[in-house]
Amino acid sequence: MPLGPFSYPNSPVHYRRLKRLYPKIVRGEGVWLYDETGRPYLDGCGGAYVANLGHGNHAIAEAMAAQARRFGYINGTQFTSDAAEDLAQALTALSPNLDKAYFVANGGDAVEAALKFARQYWAEAGRPEKTKMLALDPSYHGNTLLALSAGARASSKKLFHDWVVDFPRVPAPYPYRSTGPDDPALTAEAFERAVLKAGPDTIAAFIAEPVGGSSTGASVPPPNYWKRIRSLCDRYQILLIADEVLSGAGRTGTWTALEAYGVTPDLLTLGKGISGGYAPLAAFLAPRRLVDVVARGSGSAQHNQTFSHHPVTCAAGLAALNIMRDQRLVERCARMGTYLHSKLERLREHPLVGDVRGKGLLAGIEFVADKGTKKPLPRSLKFAEAFADAAFDRGLVVWPNYGNVDGETGDLAMLAPPFIVTEKELDEMVLRFEDALNTVAKTVVVKRH
Repeated sequence: MPLGPFSYPNSPVHYRRLKRLYPKIVRGEGVWLYDETGRPYLDGCGGAYVANLGHGNHAIAEAMAAQARRFGYINGTQFTSDAAEDLAQALTALSPNLDKAYFVANGGDAVEAALKFARQYWAEAGRPEKTKMLALDPSYHGNTLLALSAGARASSKKLFHDWVVDFPRVPAPYPYRSTGPDDPALTAEAFERAVLKAGPDTIAAFIAEPVGGSSTGASVPPPNYWKRIRSLCDRYQILLIADEVLSGAGRTGTWTALEAYGVTPDLLTLGKGISGGYAPLAAFLAPRRLVDVVARGSGSAQHNQTFSHHPVTCAAGLAALNIMRDQRLVERCARMGTYLHSKLERLREHPLVGDVRGKGLLAGIEFVADKGTKKPLPRSLKFAEAFADAAFDRGLVVWPNYGNVDGETGDLAMLAPPFIVTEKELDEMVLRFEDALNTVAKTVVVKRH
């Protein structure tokens, strides 16, 4: 058990991890965080893919303070505000054919709200039999129970298996672990098979991240995949929900990851980066053609949250969007992403690196026991966690994940730095990443023998 004031059970905080000693961060500047001893940490993943504008942005802080000075909280069922109206206008302008924005406090709530809205839409459109939701495997969509049901992370669901809903599964488009370009998972043939097996008349929606998040380590589907999915959803009258909580808000070099495929979803979820992490804010966007059905029927979406449409968080979101626009940070993300991926290429030569992939400032490095067979490392090694700890010891924060192969095995690490990162900082990030990997790799070799 770790010792120190900021660990369990010495602090009154119920930490997310109870076997860890927590450094206390007292200041952030750009892509750096500083603890109370003055030690710097290079934030290689924006916290949790969130801080895309970097740390210590005074403009966002001032916008939140200005709104709080006017008023802080209002009941979203009774009032609106300039902040909510202006943020909705800005978000819908960036999302063609999606006219209405519903604000909540985090990405899991946005996913939950979108899934519930999809089912409600079909019920009020006179198709109550359309209740099933399709989702990818592997996938991750959040930790509230419905969002957890949509995900396919077995380790997260094991304890709650009798509480979650069983979603029909579609093999994820995962080029590294595919059988080739004709793999049914890559051509969307697997999707159509799943639709026909479940029964098109019973399916309300299909939810997926357009570019893989942590569950598949920034895996990028083939160029025609999403157009094919869009065509099949139209044919079988299935709503397409793009979960862009992680991949959206510019992270992959376009406003949404799906935008690069020339496809518009029926529902879109956003979160994490839309406030730059300065306030807990997420949203789901819908077209008026769907919202009109509910407006003519029951008159409200069946998802309520005390802090929805919160003026101060909406003010943070609007300030963040204005900064991204004025500083052309989405375009910068695309440019710096090209540089990052060029620097990461040398990791492919490492004996434990199976693949390096991603788009924009989103990168995934998958670790394997055998490069030829792509055999995953034994889960008993907890390699992803050990690597993240080694990187942390070197002052680099990364995002580890496991389970991308079969829900349990499969180790990878993610990088998703703030859009304001410099080339020099990316160079340093890759150097520290490589140093940590070489150190942890030695322990794997020892255990093999």
